[in-house]
Amino acid sequence: MLGATVDSLLTAHAVRERAHEMLAKAEQGGLANFTLHLDKLDHAAAFVAQVIRENYPSLQVPLHARWRHFRLAGADLWPQIAAARRWNDPASQARAAFDLAIVSVLLDAGAGPQWRYRDGVTGLQVARSEGLAIASLRMFEAGYFSGDPADPLRADANELAAFTAGDLARGFQVSESNPLTGLDGRAALIARLGSALLDNPAVFAMKDEARPGGLFDHLASVADGMPLPAPEVLRAVLHHLGPIWPGRIALDGVSLGDTWRHPAIVRDDETNGLIPFHKLSQWLTYSLVEPLEDGGVPVSDLDGLTGLAEYRNGGLFLDAGVIALRDPAAAGQGHEVWSELVVEWRALTVALLDSVAPLVRQKLSLDAADFPLGAVLEGGTWAAGRRLANAKRPGGAPPIHVISDGTVF
Repeated sequence: MLGATVDSLLTAHAVRERAHEMLAKAEQGGLANFTLHLDKLDHAAAFVAQVIRENYPSLQVPLHARWRHFRLAGADLWPQIAAARRWNDPASQARAAFDLAIVSVLLDAGAGPQWRYRDGVTGLQVARSEGLAIASLRMFEAGYFSGDPADPLRADANELAAFTAGDLARGFQVSESNPLTGLDGRAALIARLGSALLDNPAVFAMKDEARPGGLFDHLASVADGMPLPAPEVLRAVLHHLGPIWPGRIALDGVSLGDTWRHPAIVRDDETNGLIPFHKLSQWLTYSLVEPLEDGGVPVSDLDGLTGLAEYRNGGLFLDAGVIALRDPAAAGQGHEVWSELVVEWRALTVALLDSVAPLVRQKLSLDAADFPLGAVLEGGTWAAGRRLANAKRPGGAPPIHVISDGTVF
């Protein structure tokens, strides 16, 4: 059982609350690295709305989830793969989808500008997040993560725990001429995932051998026939997958994962100076909504999650002029994920996504019930951030270079 202090940081509420405190500090001109220009927010919202209309003319926008990246040459690959398999029941398919989503999301931090994946089926070459998605899907389809040769569409804890950088390099076609950022960090994350599953059979082995898909059974039992709030899904992800994160800030012996320090966050307890983002965990939570619902577990309160503190969303606000570096030369330098500059950038991103979303909905004549934050991200801010990056920098590089270990961005 986690203590209340630790538990308070392992929530979407803490991400949102503390990010907005950083935004308030920026409104007072009190941040060391960024200035804020809210007069440009409406223009950014108009651009996002334009991108949404171009990408989704019907305005039927799905959630920002890993499933969007499993498309190649106009084909949605996972439904094709799943349809070719005879499932025992909806829960068995949901477990497989959880297996795929969890492994794929954990391999999803920025690939770097040089890496490419050539798909053996189509011959197409893909990069960045879409390339990482297709590479992980093809590995999953081929049974890389399965302990049962007769059942390739699964990820078993023992196979994950034994996963190495060499395995990842083979599956992702990594070489000296095709380098992948954070190769060792990604592989180690998958190995720690396997160990965490083996250490917690009560959650991950309720109805099968220990596997990521066991989390579906756990969540279905928690829901007990009722809609499951999205923040509760995130809570389960953070609590039960928390041990996988590398040694970072810890309280009471518990790793806080994607949580960092900044002096603008002031508390009178042990959480003083701490600000969580839980980017990959929230990205994973968004990606679990669809397999949960397909498995018979409806999900509510999607806007209880926050926007994602990553470089496409953050790049949107920087490239659109909503925020600006006090020292423009800093853009050309490398910055560690724990640096005050990066922490400020990520916090402002989360808070400004909350600010831009209602403006975007207004321009599209939609309300939050029909167009949750996850749809704004997908339609949306992520795509708009990428488009601005491609217009401003060769290869669409982010506006700030973050030195990543493959487990954050």
